[in-house]
Amino acid sequence: MNIEGPFESMALRILREIPGVSVTARQQKRSDRGVDAILRFAGTHAHVAIEIKQRANAATASQLAHYAKALRGTHLLLIAGETTAEAREILKKSGIAVMDGLGNAHIELPGLLFHLEGGRGSRRPKADSLRTRLKGKAGIAAQALLLHPKREWQVQDLAKEARISASLAHRVLARLEGEGILAVEATGPNRVRRVTNPTALLDLLYEEIEEQPTRTLGYLLAQTPQQLIKKLGTNLEQSGIEYALTGAAAASLIAPFVTAIPVVDVWVPVRAAPDELHKGAHADPVPDGPNVIFLQAKNDVPLAFRVKAKELWVANRFRIYTDLRRDPRRGQEQADHLRREVIGF
Repeated sequence: MNIEGPFESMALRILREIPGVSVTARQQKRSDRGVDAILRFAGTHAHVAIEIKQRANAATASQLAHYAKALRGTHLLLIAGETTAEAREILKKSGIAVMDGLGNAHIELPGLLFHLEGGRGSRRPKADSLRTRLKGKAGIAAQALLLHPKREWQVQDLAKEARISASLAHRVLARLEGEGILAVEATGPNRVRRVTNPTALLDLLYEEIEEQPTRTLGYLLAQTPQQLIKKLGTNLEQSGIEYALTGAAAASLIAPFVTAIPVVDVWVPVRAAPDELHKGAHADPVPDGPNVIFLQAKNDVPLAFRVKAKELWVANRFRIYTDLRRDPRRGQEQADHLRREVIGF
């Protein structure tokens, strides 16, 4: 396979290190966006638009997916120094080709399927370590923005809504502005920001939100999944234990989906001891085979913005979405349904 185009030095280096790819460099032609190239393979060729990035994360990929829809017949190829796994998945679903400096490559065209898994490590550039990642309290700020995507935000507004410090709110807004997810309007004390690409923000939140919860297993006798969900929520409420249903159980309340619910996942406060959880839920502790899993994070951020659905507390829809995406029990399918039917972007 040969690719011909006016590539800058970084792109040339990346392309030349991809096995099975030869490069023909030609004179640079200025254009409003990117450069055009010709991909030659198996006696035929395809015109491709080129995007070059130092690093591509989920937000970058979402924005490119939106841009690619307007190309109308021209394929898009991203050449990046580094891409994240979530970015590559979004690009693949959107039909966007990618080659990166870690050795990852995926090109899918009529008559061509070219795929390589990178084997050069996944170290992030040093500059990335300075970014405010959307985890912990920063993740709450991102969820606040998603819950009110049309609102105009000042730093103090976000700090108050997310119950975080003004300095953290400022860092989150600055990070998302740099990602091209927020637009800035006015200056000085009237300066406000608003979300311009909630799809990219949600993809970035899923990619960066990090939870390694403590799991406490329990078994609560019930005849049906819906009876189990109702009994669990009612028992915890009566015992004075804050909770937020998540995963498939929560999704069944706000976006019913034809699927089994073998286990109910529920976020509870970090201060609650296992015996207190079992007693409050009227559940028996079990070493395996649970139908209830109590989840506890290092802090109580998963309970942020919880809402009532059918008289039960559920996590906010973006927390439910990210939890579903991480659920190996058909979570991706249910997450897609929730995003389509409830979130809408």
